[in-house]
Amino acid sequence: MSWYYVPVPTVHPAESFNPHEDAAALRKAMKGFGTDEQAIIDILCSRSNYQRLQIIDAFRQDLKRDLVKDLKSELSGKFEDVIVGLMLPPVNYLCKQLYKAMDGIGTDETTLIEILCSQDNDQMHAISRRYEEMYDRPLAEHVCSETSGSFRKLLTLIITGTRDTNDVIDPDLAVEQAKSLYNAGEGKWGTDESVFYKILAHASFSQLEIVFEEYKKLTGRTIEQALKAEVSGDFYEALSAIVECVQMAPHFFAKKLFLAMDGMGTDDKTLIRIIISRAEIDLQNIKDEFEQMYNKTLLSMVKNETSGDYKRVLCALIGGA
Repeated sequence: MSWYYVPVPTVHPAESFNPHEDAAALRKAMKGFGTDEQAIIDILCSRSNYQRLQIIDAFRQDLKRDLVKDLKSELSGKFEDVIVGLMLPPVNYLCKQLYKAMDGIGTDETTLIEILCSQDNDQMHAISRRYEEMYDRPLAEHVCSETSGSFRKLLTLIITGTRDTNDVIDPDLAVEQAKSLYNAGEGKWGTDESVFYKILAHASFSQLEIVFEEYKKLTGRTIEQALKAEVSGDFYEALSAIVECVQMAPHFFAKKLFLAMDGMGTDDKTLIRIIISRAEIDLQNIKDEFEQMYNKTLLSMVKNETSGDYKRVLCALIGGA
């Protein structure tokens, strides 16, 4: 099963952990003239998110101060974005990224696709619940107001969380679903997009893997080739993201990271978002995949594309080559 891999993080909980000592050390790093950025990196990048939240509590208890506020006032730029991002619970962090992708003029569809299309049902439900708590607005409704057409329908189905759990596998149904996809696309004049979004948003990742294999047996073409020929725009990008996450999520994120740094300029928002959100899940797998795909390490490319404390904090999260 290719969607299934053993996720290996790059950031682990510190073994001998004392939140009160860390709180005192962080206060010392920020107190008085100048800031000891390296000390902040050393502490926060070698603690798990749960431990960082305990440090926030200890900082409040012991020093009667708000750690995140202090960090914001002492740090700046992209370095601040990374450090402050590390201090949010993972679900809150993703909700904030979704909100930022839709707030104000224009919509950042790429971020919506990357976050929403890579989640399983449980994660999606958690994000959906938390989003409404944080922004007093249902996520599905906000996404609906910012998107349109089949793209909107697909994302709405994903958010409302109707995907089967991964233990739901039915090989006979997979053959039928593969036929339905063929009949909705390559097998007819025009494309019935609803069949695509219904199957790709409802079936479990393990079921979809069998569907894609059956599709290849049936048509001699991969599902990717079919999507490219039949759909386009954001709808294509979203379906394609689901297909990649079904086949190998680390591959999907490695490609995203490469594209964020390839060519002129760096897409720092994507770089930061993926490194923060995957560091405690599967960033090691993403690094391995990256090196296989591009014949260079993620670490070396990040070093070339970034500088200063921003570079140091990202490299600390990515870990040794």
